[in-house]
Amino acid sequence: MQPVIYLAFVDDWEVRGNGTGDPRVLQFEPMRKLVNIFNAHGIRGSFNVEVMQQLAYRSLQERFPELKVIADEWEQVVLESFRQGHDIQLHLHPQWRDATYEGHGNWKLSGDWSILNYPKHEIKAMVASGKQYLENLLRKVNPAYACVSFRAGAWCAAPSDSLLPVLSELGFLFDISIVAGIKCDTPQIKLDYTRCEESFAPYYPDMRDARRVSRSVEPIVCIPTNTFPGPGLALAFMKLRQRIQKLAKRNTVTTKPSSRGRSGDEWSNKGDSGALGTIRGLLKRYLIGQSEISDLAQLNYAMMRRMMANIRRQAARSGLARVPVILENHTKDIHDFSDIERFVAAVVRSQDVKAATLTEIADGLRNSTFKARTA
Repeated sequence: MQPVIYLAFVDDWEVRGNGTGDPRVLQFEPMRKLVNIFNAHGIRGSFNVEVMQQLAYRSLQERFPELKVIADEWEQVVLESFRQGHDIQLHLHPQWRDATYEGHGNWKLSGDWSILNYPKHEIKAMVASGKQYLENLLRKVNPAYACVSFRAGAWCAAPSDSLLPVLSELGFLFDISIVAGIKCDTPQIKLDYTRCEESFAPYYPDMRDARRVSRSVEPIVCIPTNTFPGPGLALAFMKLRQRIQKLAKRNTVTTKPSSRGRSGDEWSNKGDSGALGTIRGLLKRYLIGQSEISDLAQLNYAMMRRMMANIRRQAARSGLARVPVILENHTKDIHDFSDIERFVAAVVRSQDVKAATLTEIADGLRNSTFKARTA
């Protein structure tokens, strides 16, 4: 019997990792569009809102009144989505710690990108302040609201002696930062998730290394963000199509290109730099194939169908009657919402798939609707 898949439409709601980009263009406008799509099809999404960014805006709003205007609108958009039934959970990029503002939308972010490189007391202070901010804001609408799920900036969650214990101490039920199969070696991020012991189903993690499955029940659960095997050349054609669409939109839209921010080569691994490295990276991704994150902003509808076929195969192999699956999305990267809307419509028609928020998944972990495995 095919298990029931509880699909969480999760969005990391943020500007660029280096602080560039207009929040109105990268966050506010696309969040409203995505919420409208969810509403039209009767499902609820989950938004991992980047709170360190918001705290930086709030901390400097007296000196720079334009920051207060944006921070107020940030809250307005979050509350507006929450009132419509959508979920809000915590996302945290520590590079915003001690950020400085240079005016005219220019930020200087000097903090380390990886939360794993901070001492435990600083990790706890950052996570606690983000959790408190969200709960104070959203309990104005729902006094029962709780921040129960966490996703680390740039996926940095393991190995760490501190992060999972801190999340547990602060009342988080589960983490969704592990992405099996990915590896980063950039000037900002170093992580290796190529040997994760669980890539799909909920599990109790080793409290010092979330890549490993614990032998015993732990105070927190990990649910991996979904990945699937990249189909090589099909992915290459999709990326080419996306590039053409972006160029076409740039020629027809009056929005300044700078409003979308700049990413540079922040996500280029050291081995993929230079001419030979670029060729090697292209071969690895588009001819050999590699794990692709289930990030809807980066996929067309054909790729989303491949993703769902793989999810169904993994669910059938899991032996679970009900399995939660965590998708990814970045509203800042969406240029065309049509494929996402088509995918949402297909999910709604599916007999074996139900949309679930992160809060609903937390409830399912509490009442044993969803089972977490041990080693």
